[in-house]
Amino acid sequence: MALDPIQARLTRGDIILLDGAMGTELERLGVSTSLPLWSAQALLDAPDKVREVHETYIQAGADVITSATFRTTPRSLKKAGLEAEADRLTTLAVDLARQARDRVAGGREVRVAGSMAPLEDCYRPERSPAAPDAEKEHRDQAERLARAGAELLLIETMGTAAEAAAAVRAARATDLPVWISFLCKSGTELYSGEPLAAAVRLVTTLAPDAVLVNCVPVAIATECLEVMGRATALPYGCYANAGSPDLGRSTWCFDPEMTPDRFADAAAGWVQLGAQIVGGCCGTGPDHTRALRDALPPVLME
Repeated sequence: MALDPIQARLTRGDIILLDGAMGTELERLGVSTSLPLWSAQALLDAPDKVREVHETYIQAGADVITSATFRTTPRSLKKAGLEAEADRLTTLAVDLARQARDRVAGGREVRVAGSMAPLEDCYRPERSPAAPDAEKEHRDQAERLARAGAELLLIETMGTAAEAAAAVRAARATDLPVWISFLCKSGTELYSGEPLAAAVRLVTTLAPDAVLVNCVPVAIATECLEVMGRATALPYGCYANAGSPDLGRSTWCFDPEMTPDRFADAAAGWVQLGAQIVGGCCGTGPDHTRALRDALPPVLME
C-alpha cells in the first residue's frame, strides 16, 4: 500500500500545518455551540457554516482540516436524545470537510482528519469509561469515520492514558493513519494527573503515526514538547489554545493578547524543539493559521 501523502511528508521531515478551532470559531461567528453537543450542534443548525469554517482554514494554508465529529458518538448524542443519529451526523461532518476541500483547495494536497474525542467530558477524566468499553466505542467511531471518508484519524484531547491507549488500539484496526493527542494540565502531567512521559511511552508501543498535545495554553506547550521529544521517536507536535475555557458557563474566554503573530512566534519555538505537526486549538481562527503558514519553515529545522 502506498504511503499516505501526509505521512510521506512527515517521513521527509516536512512541517504539517493543522487547521484551527471549529467549536470556538463557530461561537465567534454567532452559531450555537451549546452543550451537550457543542460543535456538533452546528451540524443540525448551520451545516453551511461548518463547511465555511473548513474553507477558511484551507484558504489560510492548512494541510489538514479536522471534521466536526468531536461530539458525534452515540454516547454524546444520547445526551441530546439523538443516539440514532451517530452515523448520519458523522457522515455529514466528514462530507462537509471534503466538500470544502473540493471547493477551495485548488488541487493542493489537503487531508481530512476524523476527530475522535474522549467519550465523556475532556475536563472530567475520572468519567472515562473502563478500557474494554472505551475500546469498543472508539472502534465503532473509528469505523464510522473510515466509512464516511476520513483520511486519517485524529484522537484528540485525551486526558487519561488508559482511554488514549484504548482509542489508539481501536483506530489502528482501520487502515487509516492514526495520530493521538493528549490534554495536559501542566508541562509534565495529563489532565488526569498521570505523567505525560509515561502516557507517551505507552501509546508509542501501540504504533500510532504521530503523538501530539492539544488544547493546552501556549505557556505550557514548550515543556510538553520537551517531554514528548524525550519520550518518543515518533513524529510529534502541538496545537495550543488562545484563551481559556469558562467551565462554569461552558463558553470560551478569547484572549485578545494572543494575536496571530504572537501565536506564530510561539509555534516557531515548538518547531525548534522538533515539532513537525503544528496548529491551533480553541480560541484560534483562520488568521492564526495564516500567520503560522507565513512564519513556519516548510521543513523541520535541524
